[in-house]
Amino acid sequence: MADPALERERPPTSGSSATAPPQRADEIFLEGPRSRFDELITLFRVLLDFLRGFRVLHFVGPCVTVFGSARLKEGHPSYELARKMGAAIAQLGFTVMTGGGPGIMEAANRGAKDVNGRSVGCNIELEFEQQPNAFLDRCVTLHYFFVRKTLLVKYSYAFVVMQGGAGTLDELFEAITLIQTGKIKNFPVVVIGTEYWRDLLKMLEKMADQGMIDRSDLDLIFATDSVEEAVAYIREKAITPFGLKLVLRRHLSWLGERALPAS
Repeated sequence: MADPALERERPPTSGSSATAPPQRADEIFLEGPRSRFDELITLFRVLLDFLRGFRVLHFVGPCVTVFGSARLKEGHPSYELARKMGAAIAQLGFTVMTGGGPGIMEAANRGAKDVNGRSVGCNIELEFEQQPNAFLDRCVTLHYFFVRKTLLVKYSYAFVVMQGGAGTLDELFEAITLIQTGKIKNFPVVVIGTEYWRDLLKMLEKMADQGMIDRSDLDLIFATDSVEEAVAYIREKAITPFGLKLVLRRHLSWLGERALPAS
């Protein structure tokens, strides 16, 4: 007997996983159950996204990922602060990783290049065609948001959160949740801009007061307005505890692997 579960009629313009353009990959994937063939094609496309990311980022070394708005332009105080932060992260010896786009992402990558540091990006293919910024040594453009978020976390030993919107909040809470649940080590999360993030920090206090999170979870975030304080915190929490040191890893040119330029 057939399963009597409800089904909705799918719009004829919905498209297929096999033929959808890359910028619609997430949209098609998230529409709900599709044919078995379409779901299999989606699995292969996700696998290719991860494979492309692994190959491009394998030799980037320990990273600090900077999250922030794509909407802020050069000259905005947060853009200039992110540029200083990117330079300071690179001078610590880390590779600066961002979402690869404009705004705060561009500023952090640009700061790394200002001091001849290493700079990489995980860009996302969108319908409005977000382009990688011009300050990247290495960039991978991905089709699935969840693959991008995974890679931004995978290679990082600390996270810096600058002024941003819904996407930045998503990335902030993704990092906190992974740390809170023990999926990644207790990597430092630095929030820069105490005035901008004040209400959010108060909300976290309220969560702790009402038992929604442990009070110790509040220690997962370090809030400051100072690049110097942020750098000192990252040095204390991300370099010494994990025994980070400079090593040379052999890359295989026949696999298309390339090392990043030395900083």
